[in-house]
Amino acid sequence: MNKKLNGVSAEDGAPVPAEEIPAALTAGRLVYTDGATQTFDADGTTRYVEGGRETEGTWSVDDTGHFCSFWPPSYRASYDLRWMVEGGEAVGLRFSDLRSGSHFEGRYR
Repeated sequence: MNKKLNGVSAEDGAPVPAEEIPAALTAGRLVYTDGATQTFDADGTTRYVEGGRETEGTWSVDDTGHFCSFWPPSYRASYDLRWMVEGGEAVGLRFSDLRSGSHFEGRYR
């Protein structure tokens, strides 16, 4: 069990409630299917590393309970966030872009 997620009751495919989004994001480094990684800090900073290149942005939870990210100078996106659960343990997160509908998954490492 991911110790940072103690007390969080997650079901596979269930939406991450707005109040649990900070814990879900900061529980550990996420590794995406293409090998890119991302970390989320409690202060709202996020770092994305792809092919050895690191970019830094910010994250937040909006008034409608969605995860939002900002990548300077102008890229903004909002996502529906859902749990990935295997064997009763939260193993990652599924992201769905609210604008484009694109989906991607990140697994905790």
